[in-house]
Amino acid sequence: MITDMSVIETWEAWARGWAVSRAAPPPVEEPDGHRVDVGLPGHRVRYLLRTPDTVAARARSVAEPGTWLKTCGPREAVLAGLTPVWRAGDTEYLMAFAGVGPAVAAPPSYDVTVTGEGPVWEVVVTSGGVLAARGRVAVASGVAVFDRIVTEPAHRRRGLGRVVMHRLAVAAGARSSVLLASEAGRGLYGALGRRVVSSVVPAHVPEEEAA
Repeated sequence: MITDMSVIETWEAWARGWAVSRAAPPPVEEPDGHRVDVGLPGHRVRYLLRTPDTVAARARSVAEPGTWLKTCGPREAVLAGLTPVWRAGDTEYLMAFAGVGPAVAAPPSYDVTVTGEGPVWEVVVTSGGVLAARGRVAVASGVAVFDRIVTEPAHRRRGLGRVVMHRLAVAAGARSSVLLASEAGRGLYGALGRRVVSSVVPAHVPEEEAA
């Protein structure tokens, strides 16, 4: 069960599922974490570090435009290792859960569509044919990883996020799940029983700032 996994194991489970969700190459093991060769403009490569201990060395050695770091650990410790070329983002939260949670019905006038045959499924919620909420889940090594959970501003505070999460969990069928939440999402997922495993600090070198 995910509740028995360490921070490092949970982080690695998220990395595998994220790569599946984004159709990226599988994570490559590094001495201090994993590397994903994303290969997209502005997001060439992503390093997923287990602790802040190697941030300073990485910040100096991999500071190519389009490089991203995501590091588990306290924000202050991560920021202390970055050089000026790096741009830090808002703190995120690695969260875990065991189970699918209680059933949640969509409010009247909303339609829910589930697509996918595994290992990736998507849920779309619409109202009158207009997108209201959506999300994705990918299963890797038996762990469901939730990704790109979004509720449109005009449809917030109606429980649609709960609907999306539950339908994704049911589709995935996995008893253990992880996700990476924003500060705003942390409250929603916490109310759904997800627990914070670690804070995560993202940083990147903008591609337009090539030396």
